[in-house]
Amino acid sequence: MDKYYVLGNPIAHSKSPLIHARFAELTDQSLQYERLLVPLEAFAATLAQLAQDGVKGCNVTVPFKLEAFEAATTLTDRAQLARAVNTLRLDGGIIHADNTDGVGLVNDIQNNAGVALAGRDVLLIGAGGAGAGALGPLLAAGPRRLVLVNRTRAKADALAESHKAHPSMQGLLQKTELLTQDLQGLEGNFDVIINASASSLAGAGVPVPASVLKPGALACDMMYGPAAAGFMAWAKDNGATPRDGLGMLVEQAAEAFELWRKVRPPSAQVLQEMRAQFG
Repeated sequence: MDKYYVLGNPIAHSKSPLIHARFAELTDQSLQYERLLVPLEAFAATLAQLAQDGVKGCNVTVPFKLEAFEAATTLTDRAQLARAVNTLRLDGGIIHADNTDGVGLVNDIQNNAGVALAGRDVLLIGAGGAGAGALGPLLAAGPRRLVLVNRTRAKADALAESHKAHPSMQGLLQKTELLTQDLQGLEGNFDVIINASASSLAGAGVPVPASVLKPGALACDMMYGPAAAGFMAWAKDNGATPRDGLGMLVEQAAEAFELWRKVRPPSAQVLQEMRAQFG
């Protein structure tokens, strides 16, 4: 039976084994998927051992996405843009790496929430690993304007410039205006707001004013469960439609599953089941 793991530290909270077990059941795939707690200084050694043992693939979560990027033999365009990796396919000595977080977010917004991004104004909060993973796929969806903000403006500028310079972005950026702004004094309002910052995880307040929300805007937090509660309440209280990151979690897993198994799982069905189970 083919084996897969999700690698992280901590890892006990991960719902990925539940999601992939359900995907396998619904697509008649025979596989084993488990959590693996990786010591903080042992990611490279652990990955090498898994490859030697014949493991077929891994998902990678915090804090190892940058180390997974460094370990890769081949990288997709979106992994190169993000410079972080959450999905690995192991084929002997070859480590094929992808970042499915951003496309998972886009698929959840467009397919599950039913909000088309083409021609819209989008605000992306956070230029760290989560924001970097999201930016390329968001631009690929064709918004009219995408504004990137970060606590440190220079980090947002650097991420935007790296995307503008990448060959895969040249055609896309002819139809989408990619801008950065200072987080303090942020101007404009937006159809879609995505919180990719660490504010929810840290239990901090929402880092942008309610004035960024157009009436009925979609406000998405990449966190889910209790961590997203503050952002969700803020969005609802200010007339927006709140959405947490559970759909993104399921959709990024579906992308990884398809990369590994060459079959697309019914992600909408599994998300509905996860919502019923976890709220």
